Amino acid sequence: MHYVDRLHRLAINQADWSVNPDGAGDGEWLVPTLDPRTLALVRLAALITVGGEVPSYAAAADMAVDAGASAAEVVDVLVAVLPVIGAARVVAAAPRLAMALGYDTDALDQASSS
Repeated sequence: MHYVDRLHRLAINQADWSVNPDGAGDGEWLVPTLDPRTLALVRLAALITVGGEVPSYAAAADMAVDAGASAAEVVDVLVAVLPVIGAARVVAAAPRLAMALGYDTDALDQASSS
């Protein structure tokens, strides 16, 4: 499906998200055309925006790293969304993302206080 058609369906709040224009019910029109790495980073940005919980961050970070993103790129998502969502959400998300990446948040706290 052409991206303009997809945009139109999203803009009109398509009632049945799983039905294609031809009536098939497989939801294929909702499959993103982004490469897996970009898709994983976008999903992480959305998770940060809505304030997900630690298990969700772990899944999102794993998905991004498995798709080829570096830990630095995963952290850069926080920096990228900062001007849009504000410092409070980014600061709240940072320790959750740190834990998802395998960092000891207590050690991070000690390093920042010294």
